[in-house]
Amino acid sequence: MHEDVDEAGWDVEPGDEIEPVVQAVGRLLKVCRESAGMRVADLAELTGYGEDMIRKMENGTRIPRPEFLDRADQVLRARGHLRAFMEDMRKARYPKKVRELKALEDRAAEVLVYSNHNIQGLLQTSEYARALFEMAQPAYSEDEIERGTSARMARKAIFERDPAPSLSFVQEQVTLERPLGGRAVLRRQLEHLLAVSQLRNVSIQVMPTDCAEHAGAQHGMIHLLKFADGTGVGRSAGAFNGRPVQTPKDLRILELRFGMIRAQALTPRESLAFIEHVMGRL
Repeated sequence: MHEDVDEAGWDVEPGDEIEPVVQAVGRLLKVCRESAGMRVADLAELTGYGEDMIRKMENGTRIPRPEFLDRADQVLRARGHLRAFMEDMRKARYPKKVRELKALEDRAAEVLVYSNHNIQGLLQTSEYARALFEMAQPAYSEDEIERGTSARMARKAIFERDPAPSLSFVQEQVTLERPLGGRAVLRRQLEHLLAVSQLRNVSIQVMPTDCAEHAGAQHGMIHLLKFADGTGVGRSAGAFNGRPVQTPKDLRILELRFGMIRAQALTPRESLAFIEHVMGRL
């Protein structure tokens, strides 16, 4: 089955450091096509992609999907030259900010996250993540929704790392009860949380709404990454103007705040029981 034209790739963000690589792949694609004696129309016919899309890829303004490079390599008999860039293009399709965040998460020895609006990105299922992108305003295009969802799912590779990092999540109660995407989507999301919580390096806790003391009530979301060399980076929606911080003084503030939130939340065992209780009402 051929892919639709709109799903053939993603536009390159101007000024992105990945742009030269995408342009180089485009030039290689054109050389391989011309060496095979094919017109753009011929390659379009054999791969199932639109002529305009292929021209954009050759011009370096559209990021080829890995699947396209695999098919084009076969059709053009490129002897693996196009396939060699599949992983590069797989990474290139993610927005720059997501690539930067994933690079930090790939280094992290410890991840500490408090979420108060929705299920934290690393814990989301693809359908839950897609639902969030679909309800954004101003509305995203289908291309942006697909790209954002794929990028978020790529970050979940952190759960497969060896050695495994320590991952600690605190979720506000309302994030587990609000049926974003529908009740069925929420139920599958909660089932996923229960499954992830079984990993020895993962802790999931719930901050109950009826808690009388809440260290995160004023400043909101916290996201902390701590590295093996003792350094780190963190961000909180309502602190330091929402910008990332790295100094020991600023990180200590976020660590102290997160530690208090974690102490005020339900224990991991109580939290799992609470998630099961919510599922029982769906």
